[in-house]
Amino acid sequence: MLSKRCPFPDVREKSEAILSGVQELGIRIPRPLGHGPSRFIPEKETIQVGKEDATMHTLFAESFATLGRLDNVTLVMVFHPQYLESFLKTQHYLLQMDGPLPLHYRHYIGIMAAARHQCSYLVNLHVNDFLHVGGDPKWLNGLENAPQKLQNLGELNKMLAHRPWLITKEHIEQLLKTEENSWSLAELIHAVVLLTHYHSLASFTFGCGISPEIDCEGGHTFRPPSVSNYCICDITNGYHGVEEIHASPAGSIPSTESVCEVEALMEKMKQLQECRDEEEASQEEMATRFEREKRESMFVCSSEDEESAATRDVSRHFEDTSYGYKDFSRHGMHVPTFRVQDYSWEDHGYSLVNRLYPDVGQLLDEKFHIAYNLTYNTMAMHKDVDTSMLRRAIWNYIHCMFGIRYDDYDYGEINQLLDRSFKVYIKTVVCTPEKTTKRMYDSFWRQFEHSEKVHVNLLLVEARMQAELLYALRAITRYMT
Repeated sequence: MLSKRCPFPDVREKSEAILSGVQELGIRIPRPLGHGPSRFIPEKETIQVGKEDATMHTLFAESFATLGRLDNVTLVMVFHPQYLESFLKTQHYLLQMDGPLPLHYRHYIGIMAAARHQCSYLVNLHVNDFLHVGGDPKWLNGLENAPQKLQNLGELNKMLAHRPWLITKEHIEQLLKTEENSWSLAELIHAVVLLTHYHSLASFTFGCGISPEIDCEGGHTFRPPSVSNYCICDITNGYHGVEEIHASPAGSIPSTESVCEVEALMEKMKQLQECRDEEEASQEEMATRFEREKRESMFVCSSEDEESAATRDVSRHFEDTSYGYKDFSRHGMHVPTFRVQDYSWEDHGYSLVNRLYPDVGQLLDEKFHIAYNLTYNTMAMHKDVDTSMLRRAIWNYIHCMFGIRYDDYDYGEINQLLDRSFKVYIKTVVCTPEKTTKRMYDSFWRQFEHSEKVHVNLLLVEARMQAELLYALRAITRYMT
């Protein structure tokens, strides 16, 4: 790992020399499987370690110094350095700085959260970190071996990950008021932020096709590359016999159809802006459009909707493996709309988090704002474009899927701006990330750069995290009052 992924050239060179020496002694050396940090993005289009600019080098060095590694998530997020800096700062604070929970609890909660989405990538990283900070290996045999206090968090973990709108103040009361193993308010806030952080990071991991780390299971092979009769199995083993095997729509030769897609999207944005300037829909009409969009979002599902069974490896870290995402108004259930006017992150959630877990509210707020406002004023091959309307449509569509409504937003815009393949991708990444496929990633916005698709994933991650937090924090507020 150090020979490939250390940001310091002298360490990379020294590590390579050690590996060569060991190989001469006849010891088999593992080779990385696959190419690059993502299965969806060709390696040549990502930032190569050793070829990064000064800003990125500083970020790589910081990441390496705090985590002891330069992971694949970082190597994909670095398309957006300003966001990555905020993300790393927040994650470092949650995992390593002073806070209500002991260090091994923090990593274990990360494992519990990532396991809910069968994200073995994140589970593997945190199993190593958990052991590194002195966690008890017995806990890793299954949730039933962890302390009762952590087991009690299982219900909240499950609901936050899959159906956060069902969380009530009674769930909060159960955790805070049990006679033994009760949580303090500050500990619970820390746990909730960790759970939401890792649920949404699982969405990013699957949404960007993050590959396993070189030193983790599935990230390396001991098979030598066969040059003479290379076959498809060599490609999966990381041998590039033909450079272009990994060809990908984004950034490839523009087809007329996909160029038209971009033009059509920009035209719609222009028309919507003009309509907005001319007329304002009534409050009743706005409410009706929200309900329509909420209802329609339930019928967006992927054609590749096969059940993905959790492996024992991952499923032992959580209970009730059959519990998953269900649309909130199916089967006669009616969930009341969550109106942002009544409880918002800016006016309520932020101050509650900051009061009980100082500085974290500030860090999260900054991260939400960077993701939401991030723009380079480009769309595919077009420059000087105002993308705020499109970013808001993506963010509000995700909140709409969670039953969260903004009174001042016209939900009619969502259908104009987000086509079906894009909606399928968004819903899959946000609600059932483990079902995301390369085909889904390739099929939306075919003419856009990979960096723009990663940007979309940052919006999905932060909108999802904020939606989960809003439901949890509202329940905590209700318990406190």
